[in-house]
Amino acid sequence: MTQQDDTDATGRVKNAVSNMLLPALLKTLVATLNMTLHGRISEEAAETGGLIACFWHGSMANGWLLIQRLFPQKKITAVVSLSRDGEILAGTLSKLGFQLIRGSSSRGSQAVKKQMLDTITNHGIVAITPDGPRGPKHRFKYGTLRLASQNRIPLLFADIRCSRSWKLRSWDGFEIPAPFSRVSITLHSITIPLFTNEQELRDFEQKLSEKFAGA
Repeated sequence: MTQQDDTDATGRVKNAVSNMLLPALLKTLVATLNMTLHGRISEEAAETGGLIACFWHGSMANGWLLIQRLFPQKKITAVVSLSRDGEILAGTLSKLGFQLIRGSSSRGSQAVKKQMLDTITNHGIVAITPDGPRGPKHRFKYGTLRLASQNRIPLLFADIRCSRSWKLRSWDGFEIPAPFSRVSITLHSITIPLFTNEQELRDFEQKLSEKFAGA
């Protein structure tokens, strides 16, 4: 067996262990949190879906299960990158009952956008981290905003704030909420306008990102 084979085998074992442990650990942690929800989802969106739900990459410890709580009768489709970390996340979300779209704005973007649009057209909900998988931190990707603008897709952004947490020294400031801490969640319904040119899109992205930069 070559060194590469050993590395691949070790990676598969790590992924398998993560896929077994992480879903249970995540559900247990989130169950201890005292969550307060502000804002609301329109009745039409709650019943039919057909939207993009999003939260920052650093808030995903809360974000994924939050979206499931908001739409308990719906099957949520998560967009997950093709990276090694994405492989672990994909396994975890699959165990938690999510459907998956694999890819990102930089890898397989056209295929990802088509699958997102197909899901939303069929009144489904797509959950994303708009600044993932590699940043820049707290900046919306142009591709997501362009897709929403061209197809009149509403966005639901969740501003998630923890009273006590640990923050990793990663590009996204990944946040792990402390057990039994308070979590304040504010929902923002965002209507994306039609853009007549690329500069309008870029200006809107900057304003939107600055508005939620501290979220």
